[in-house]
Amino acid sequence: MAAWKLIGGLAGIGAIGAGLATIVVMCVLRPRTQAEWTVGIISTVMGSISGGAFVVQYYELQEWAASPFGLVAMLGLVFACGLPAWAIVRWSFNYINKHESADIAEIVSDARKLARGE
Repeated sequence: MAAWKLIGGLAGIGAIGAGLATIVVMCVLRPRTQAEWTVGIISTVMGSISGGAFVVQYYELQEWAASPFGLVAMLGLVFACGLPAWAIVRWSFNYINKHESADIAEIVSDARKLARGE
């Protein structure tokens, strides 16, 4: 029980998972700019915490918190939920860099084409 309180309970488990997800994606796909690095860290941590909480709630996995093995499994879920957030940030930065000189009409046109599947 003391170790559980030491790491901050469920919040500590979420923070550990979010931190691990952030470190892994930053090592695999290094950010090109300071802005991308900052947005990437924030997005990965938030994706881990909120996405992990959503998965736990949606699948009603709260009882996993009662055992150490369940906590490890929850940590894995929180970790996995942060990885897509980093990918979305990279795709967004790539799109923005590619269309840096485009005006709003071109961007709306691209969005419509994407929505239609063209």
